[in-house]
Amino acid sequence: MSLKSPIIEEIRYDDQALEALKANLEDNSKKQELLLDYPTDYIIYSKQNQKTKTYEVYVGETNDISRRTFQHLNEDPKDREDWNRLSKEDDVKMLVIGHEHFNKSLTLDIENRLMLYLASVDAVKKLDNRRTNSQNKYYTSDEMEPLFSKIWRKLRQKNAELFPVERVIRDSAIFKASPFHSLTSEQATSRDRILEKVESAIKKEKTGQLIFVEGEAGSGKTVLLSSLFYLLSNETVNNKALNNYLLVNHDQQLKVYKQIATKLDLDKDVEDIVSKPTHFINTHDENHPVDVVLVDEAHLLWTQGKQSYRGKNQLEDILKRAKVTIVIFDKHQMLTTEEFWETSQIDDLRERAAQQKNLIQLHNQMRMDASPATLYWIHDFVFGRKITVIPKDDRGYDLKVFKSPQELEAAVKQHATEKESNKNGLSRMLATFDWKYVDKKKPDVKPVDGSNYWYVTVGKWRKPWNLQINQTKEEKRNNRDLAWAEQPQTINEIGSTYTIQGFDLNYSGVIIGPSVKYRNGKVIFDPDASWNRKAVRKRTLRDGSKVKVGTELLANELNVLLTRGVNGLYIYAVDPALQDKLLQMQAERDLR
Repeated sequence: MSLKSPIIEEIRYDDQALEALKANLEDNSKKQELLLDYPTDYIIYSKQNQKTKTYEVYVGETNDISRRTFQHLNEDPKDREDWNRLSKEDDVKMLVIGHEHFNKSLTLDIENRLMLYLASVDAVKKLDNRRTNSQNKYYTSDEMEPLFSKIWRKLRQKNAELFPVERVIRDSAIFKASPFHSLTSEQATSRDRILEKVESAIKKEKTGQLIFVEGEAGSGKTVLLSSLFYLLSNETVNNKALNNYLLVNHDQQLKVYKQIATKLDLDKDVEDIVSKPTHFINTHDENHPVDVVLVDEAHLLWTQGKQSYRGKNQLEDILKRAKVTIVIFDKHQMLTTEEFWETSQIDDLRERAAQQKNLIQLHNQMRMDASPATLYWIHDFVFGRKITVIPKDDRGYDLKVFKSPQELEAAVKQHATEKESNKNGLSRMLATFDWKYVDKKKPDVKPVDGSNYWYVTVGKWRKPWNLQINQTKEEKRNNRDLAWAEQPQTINEIGSTYTIQGFDLNYSGVIIGPSVKYRNGKVIFDPDASWNRKAVRKRTLRDGSKVKVGTELLANELNVLLTRGVNGLYIYAVDPALQDKLLQMQAERDLR
């Protein structure tokens, strides 16, 4: 036996568990030493439903598996609901994991990674634990990644339903928004500072505290928020559990956070702990403020009345209903007029938070594995309105302009193979909202081939807009809880900002439609060429005047699309002048 490989023993989890574990090890003194005397990780699981193949799982680590197992079996069921529930199940199993290099820090890191992965597994409906344990540098920290992959592959041999291939997990939207990611030093410092602010405000019974977190696309805002949500939901202040809520105006992200809350049992005591802002505002009043409200993508909050919301500003209404409100904000991701914030409004919020020493700024770019030169080029294109020579990326980021949408599609699909997707994640095509699409309505005239879809069309090339391709009942059932990009058929659709915002891709292929043009040496945005009516209609400002803000919002739309790809960005522009300029700047790069 090679001790470079992890050791995993599986036993029934019952009153005879310790005896069974020791019996399995009695013929191998080295295994016995590693599992009974060294630190170990362990997983306890039961199948909740044979038909749907769903599980409840507990993940832990310990320096003494014998003592911890005895505690779980005999003491914990008396005062913990999760252990009491597991103690009554008929078929519960325990996996004990050991390795010759395990120390306390490494087992804590493995435990945290197991939580990260299992929280993202569709078959896991309940995941029990009370903490996050990501470690910083330690003696064997460089072994964690390869060792974890070996552990996961061995676990998969035990149960392929519970431990699917790593690619399936890493592609999931839940994985990308999980609270169990290791935080950068910038994120960890911000998290600890925010937790201190929350505790202080709650102890002093303060209300209306605003913590304003800002950062551009890819700066790690969502992971920070998710980590805060999980920690605060397991936190007590003045011997009282905090009453927390997470709000988001984005349908795809709302689905993800609801799944996280359910899997981690965060919603057991707080009804609608995850919801849209309007629902929260309509179901809470100012006389009974909750402890903490976290708002993801607060730039999507409405700043005017709409549908069931009759107020004037959702954030102001939330602040009145919470002791502490934590908002994640990126002014470059405002996409519609009802979300539009005037510069003076944003400055007021930043100043309000700064006066309370609650202004948090994230600067690191974490999504795109690109050099600063490439990031600057995209920023100059969108917000500087200029096209410069496309840089040669010293980190290998693949930024390429294609001569036709057909070539772009073929290139994206080359990166959507099972092999590459398994390794690096999903690749998809996206487009600016410059072709007609009406949600939940079919076009009046069917195309010749009978496929009644709204299309993105360039010459003879066309692809259906997102969320349209017909699916069987089984496919619909399998895709029900998946974000747009996760659904297999969407490789043949075109995503919009409304389905891709907040998510990342391996490679993104972006069709830049006629609303983005190149005239007189500058990039211009043409609202008249856009079908994004929510972005191009007039907006009433605070002073009562009505103005068009489409140029700014269409720039934000393009920014969202161009910053989705982790490893590559492919571009085709419909406007001939813009396409020619992009190809020219690519040719100049290639000549250098």
